[in-house]
Amino acid sequence: MKQRDGKVDAARWAPVRRVFLLGLACLGTSPAWAQSIEQGLLQLQWGDPPPAVPGQPRQAPQLVAYLQQDDGSRRELDVAQAHRAAGDLYALANRRVAISFASSTRVMSSAPAIEVIVPADRLTQGAPAVGADGRVMAAAPVTGTTRWVTLMCRFGDITEEQKALSFFQSQYGEAVGQLGHYWKEVSYDKINLAGSTAHGWFALPQPRSHYVTKVDGKDKADLKKLFADCGAAADPSVDFNGVQGINLMFNGELDGFAWGGSSCATLEGRNFCTRVTWNPPWSFNNLAPLAHEMGHGYGLPHSDNSDGDDDTYDNPWDVMSDSWSNAVRDATYGSRPKHINIFQRHRLSWVDSARRLVIPYGNTATRQVDLDFAHLAGSGSTQMLVLSLSPQPDPYATVVYTVEARKPEGAYEGALAGTAVIIHKVENSGTAYSIDADVPPATRSNNEGSMFKVGERWVTPDGSHAIHVDAATATGFRLTVGPSVPPRVMSSPLPPLLKPSPVPAPSLPSAAGAAAPVAPAAVPVRQELCGDARGMARGRVRCSVR
Repeated sequence: MKQRDGKVDAARWAPVRRVFLLGLACLGTSPAWAQSIEQGLLQLQWGDPPPAVPGQPRQAPQLVAYLQQDDGSRRELDVAQAHRAAGDLYALANRRVAISFASSTRVMSSAPAIEVIVPADRLTQGAPAVGADGRVMAAAPVTGTTRWVTLMCRFGDITEEQKALSFFQSQYGEAVGQLGHYWKEVSYDKINLAGSTAHGWFALPQPRSHYVTKVDGKDKADLKKLFADCGAAADPSVDFNGVQGINLMFNGELDGFAWGGSSCATLEGRNFCTRVTWNPPWSFNNLAPLAHEMGHGYGLPHSDNSDGDDDTYDNPWDVMSDSWSNAVRDATYGSRPKHINIFQRHRLSWVDSARRLVIPYGNTATRQVDLDFAHLAGSGSTQMLVLSLSPQPDPYATVVYTVEARKPEGAYEGALAGTAVIIHKVENSGTAYSIDADVPPATRSNNEGSMFKVGERWVTPDGSHAIHVDAATATGFRLTVGPSVPPRVMSSPLPPLLKPSPVPAPSLPSAAGAAAPVAPAAVPVRQELCGDARGMARGRVRCSVR
């Protein structure tokens, strides 16, 4: 182990430690230098508020994590520690893991710190869950039939039943605008909701105040208790065998959030762990937020944009971010869900390898790529272009930029902001951030800066990759992809958009008779035209090509 200033180089030691701990977990032993290694099911639960009231800030999202242990007990995990310990925490959602907790003598708090989280179910997967360095390589694939059931439950002190049973049953239909149709389309027919249905209304044994209490002056819903009691009320009449997800619908407000993720309850006489969503009326009245919560059930995290604020709901290109803006409206089911960004589709193994093209770090070749619209199910061309910034064999090990084409077309994408190439930054296989070249970035990325169109060129921050949108095609766009010439060195996290020079102001000499534009590959980029030093440091630069 190398040390720096007397401290162990944790970054170098972590991969070795992960492999070692994984082996120990499989053998059922633990090293002397760790307090304990515990195994169980990793449960993540995301809380999402309703749309903000005009003039008022929207509530921040919530994320809680638990280790559901084999004896039925549950241990809450520090989310920040879990993120650091797991690498890609989201890839482990709903999976069996082994967690190493540090000895309490090594930390200031009496609670043991999380050191490492590794998958303990790798032998049951069709492909290795970890690489040679112990890093989580991918989420478990989600394919085939994923049967959901809806349980409608009313609080003991609230009698209103907002929707009839037939409404919830029809939500799972295969017609356009229904969940069965939506999930087949967005997954490229990799999953279906066959056999999904709804039951209820069931009476909860307690009033709302029993399930929603005050914690630090704020409402807090006991999700585990809500699942347990709603499930128990339904258990005598509902067959849960083969169910892979449960949508819980409540006839009153919860704690200001709808929730999605996974949980456990006693059903069918056993400890039943599955995907679960918890929905108040404002959520189940619209398919968009309901699909958002089901996405969390499948293990998908939030997406975001690149404005740097704390609001994750400002990327209208993805239902896992802003599910409300640029949404197609349905007379029966409210806001329809738009699609999911291409990286999150890839996370669940929905993008075939023939539709992915990875441009490796250090690439020196220039090529043309036909990039088809992401919503086309029968595409024979590239739909996911990946620009790797890592020399490691796994292109997703550090930072990648994913490139996809989108178009306002169809039952779910019809209200998108425009037809364009959309770029997302993904770090350590985590959140996908849509790139915005406006200065400063827009607070919601349905702006021109987030849409890369014909004639525009974009360069990664380190200068290793450049793309130029050459032309529109019948099914997407034709791009030129290659190394940046000349190389650019930028330390900012957000890359510039290189656009043609703006039209001269009226007071300047006429541009008539100007020379024809230079081909993109020959256009020089002058660094000094990219803004002031402060803008460069923040990456908020918009360069002119001259």
